Amino acid sequence: MKISTKGRYSLRMLLDLAEHKNDGFVALRDVAERQGISKKYLEQIVTLFNNTDYLRTNRGYQGGYMLAKEPSKYTVGEILRITEGGLAPIDCVDKVQNTCERRGSCKTLPVWEGLNKVMSEYLDAISLQTIIDDYSDIGADEYYI
Repeated sequence: MKISTKGRYSLRMLLDLAEHKNDGFVALRDVAERQGISKKYLEQIVTLFNNTDYLRTNRGYQGGYMLAKEPSKYTVGEILRITEGGLAPIDCVDKVQNTCERRGSCKTLPVWEGLNKVMSEYLDAISLQTIIDDYSDIGADEYYI
């Protein structure tokens, strides 16, 4: 599976908001400037999170965005599922009920199920706070995803 630019930039945007959580509402132009991402692209990304409980918004002079929860409550897996539409390596393991006509005789199905499990467990174990803590431990001021 290849993570799209939208997925990578979404993670960077939310991580930036997490790092600036004590600043109140943060303008997208500030995130764009710090992350080197166009404001227009960030506006498209924000719409992906409109129907979730990830962001709080405020319009007007002091307007902007902030995380609705603590950074420890956001996992990389959840963020990528929203932006990528899922993480499964193939369609038949992406659904709760596998409806593939070959599921009973498919010798490769356990491979894909195992890969899906490993990727999901790994990405769901990393929160925004984990990333912040890991980089503060090594003294890095910049991060690349």
